[in-house]
Amino acid sequence: MKTITTLILLATAAQAADLIDHVRSHPDGKAAFTVDTTAWSDADATRHLPIGVFDSGIGGLTVLEALLTMDAFDNNTLQPGADGVPDFAQERFIYFGDQANMPYGNYSAVQRTDYLKELILKDAIFLLGRRAWPAEGDTPHYDKPPVKAIVIACNTATAYGLEDVRKAVAAWGLPVIVVGVVEAGARGVLESNSDGGIGILATVGTCASKVYPRTISTTLGRAGHSVPLIVQQGSTTLAGAIEGDTAFPESVSSYALKEARALTAAYSAAKPRQPLQTIVLGCTHFPLAQDEIDTAFAALRKEDAYHDLIAEHRTFVNPAQSTARELFQELARAKLRLKPGESCVMERGLFYLSVPHVEEVGIQLSGDGSLDKDYKYSRSPGHFDFEDTKNIPLTPALMPPASARLVKERLPAVWKGLKK
Repeated sequence: MKTITTLILLATAAQAADLIDHVRSHPDGKAAFTVDTTAWSDADATRHLPIGVFDSGIGGLTVLEALLTMDAFDNNTLQPGADGVPDFAQERFIYFGDQANMPYGNYSAVQRTDYLKELILKDAIFLLGRRAWPAEGDTPHYDKPPVKAIVIACNTATAYGLEDVRKAVAAWGLPVIVVGVVEAGARGVLESNSDGGIGILATVGTCASKVYPRTISTTLGRAGHSVPLIVQQGSTTLAGAIEGDTAFPESVSSYALKEARALTAAYSAAKPRQPLQTIVLGCTHFPLAQDEIDTAFAALRKEDAYHDLIAEHRTFVNPAQSTARELFQELARAKLRLKPGESCVMERGLFYLSVPHVEEVGIQLSGDGSLDKDYKYSRSPGHFDFEDTKNIPLTPALMPPASARLVKERLPAVWKGLKK
């Protein structure tokens, strides 16, 4: 008799196959959730396509900032070492934040990982396709460029959808690179060379997948390192607070302190031999609040109960930098990287955000115009002719003021692109 877990895996695999078949049956890319599969027929033209980055909201902008600013390689020799020129200076990026459906980390808590996996595949399809919506109006257009690489800048999406996206790209025969942030985060832990315990702050969904403890342990073990105590804390609030979601009315600092306290308590319960030193920011939103998170741990360390449990100087691992390095190497290996002097088909980067498709019959909205929470987490996969959200250009005006302030202050390269 098959176990429940096996049946769930078989069901989600079948749903992914349904969406793969849906794309195959609409090769012109004009229908919803489809791709013009002829867009990569010319190898040289493919090199000049942009790079796609997606997340469940604005958190992935921390990864985009790393991509825009990293200088870890010589652009001519491709060898490690800064040369004073950003490594992706020739490239252009399309960013997509699925804000209407966020936070992704909460879908597993209500047993809707089947729908979450479909959302992740749809995100990739949007970046691969030409179909997008204008800021105003209810008719999609088909002039968005496809992409040559996809960065899944969301830890939950990487945990639940990385393999599905890679399988789909292979099934469609597309020469597109797919990179996720979790493996990069594990390498960041290895490269930090920190002693002490490891704490992972992430969403509930990412923690439920156990992808970080598993990947960190494997990465450290393969490098010949001992594996220290690893604990997790899954947050249902911090990402939403950083996004400026009105459902989370307290300050980011307040939520950061609650999560830091919960993580430290879990660490204490595990009977550690060393203090907690390395903090993995396992949600792409969290680097935007790193200062608040570090301040929270510093405050806890002043309490007698936690003083010896928290290292005086903590190391924060932001997977974004490791993700940027991996993407550079993958593009170079596949000969898809633009060379100095070459240009992308786009003059500047593009930013998109999902919003409720209010014209669609049957969707349910909350008082602030977002998707109703009960509606959002009760949806079933497989309805490819129904769009309850649409992807429109993202501008600073569409961001909650608190989120816009964080991006402006802490992600200057992204902010510059958004303001153009």
